[in-house]
Amino acid sequence: MRILITGGAGFLGSHLCEALLAEDHHVIGLDNFITGKPENISHLLPNRNFSFLEYNVCDFLHVEGPLDAVMHFASPASPQDYLEFPIATLKVGSHGTHKALGLAKAKQARFLLASTSEVYGDPLVNPQPETYWGNVNPISPRGVYDEAKRFGEALTMAYHRVHGLDTRIVRIFNTYGPRMRPGDGRVVSNFIVQALQGKPLTVYGDGAQTRSFCYVDDLVRGIINLLLAPPHDQRTDKQFQRDVQFGRVATNHESVHNPVNIGNPRELTVLDIANMVLEYTQSTSHIEFLPLPIDDPKVRRPNIEKAKKLLNWEPAIPLQDGLQKTISYFKTVL
Repeated sequence: MRILITGGAGFLGSHLCEALLAEDHHVIGLDNFITGKPENISHLLPNRNFSFLEYNVCDFLHVEGPLDAVMHFASPASPQDYLEFPIATLKVGSHGTHKALGLAKAKQARFLLASTSEVYGDPLVNPQPETYWGNVNPISPRGVYDEAKRFGEALTMAYHRVHGLDTRIVRIFNTYGPRMRPGDGRVVSNFIVQALQGKPLTVYGDGAQTRSFCYVDDLVRGIINLLLAPPHDQRTDKQFQRDVQFGRVATNHESVHNPVNIGNPRELTVLDIANMVLEYTQSTSHIEFLPLPIDDPKVRRPNIEKAKKLLNWEPAIPLQDGLQKTISYFKTVL
């Protein structure tokens, strides 16, 4: 396949580029380096199946030649990033998704949207299944990311219904691993950097809020399974498509065209994670408690039954192993 990945120099995008190249696909990475880094993809540049475009996906998007798939991963994706770039976050979720969908339609390519567990907001249901509509404050500072992704999902489904585009939506839960940025504000990277530098580990609130962490290799494997999964309904007659467009056909939740959670269902408190990092780094840092940010989710845990059934996927890398690999990476970059 010939695949375009927007946000290709980011944490997840670069791992996707690498994994797809390892499977002999042709990959075009695209990034404007707002949060992505050239060094994430520098080792891929000699590969004859890889090319890179420095470009803003919110601008007019054109790629020479055929495409089999467009994977839209461009977006600030950590609390620090989308609080620093709120308008850019909203633009890439709206304009950027629109441009990427338009390119997929023009190339008759499969489209995969990187969405997020943040569409569930501060959930009142735990674990969160794909059928849960969420509990989001649209006007909070955090809401710029939540609503950008919710709009992106709505736009993607509209292209599927109106234009018959073969679309996929992955709702990504907390992910960690090499190539996370030291200052990105995410829980695991924050704790590891602070521990290695001998600084206090900053825990917000009392640390009882929960998170579920998936190692990046597991996540990438699930995303590729979703990309390559065959469409569940091959019908193309015009009347059927019009029935889908106007809601006269029941939505099949089990379809690969509807959102799929990809994440690790093992739920831990933030305080548990902090103590694990202190143990694995052998750090003498202490834990410092700070006020909980506004609308910070109290729980976060994916229901992955749909991914198990449709994609034959579930995470395989234990948290202890993933943390050790991530700590080793940060020791080389700090």
